[in-house]
Amino acid sequence: MREVTVKIPEERFEFFMELFEQLGIETNLEYEIPEAHKAIVTARIKNSKPEDLIAWEEARKTLKFKT
Repeated sequence: MREVTVKIPEERFEFFMELFEQLGIETNLEYEIPEAHKAIVTARIKNSKPEDLIAWEEARKTLKFKT
């Protein structure tokens, strides 16, 4: 069996998922986080200082989201 990775525009995602289902194509929406990435996050958490952190609500105000 072959595996294909497809990038689908967000607004067409539901259409593609329904199409795959009707065609009997197995989909896997779960993905694994590599151990190396987990180690980086763990190290960053371990080395962080509470005074350097800000609440998500505050951080969110500074981010620009695509619509």
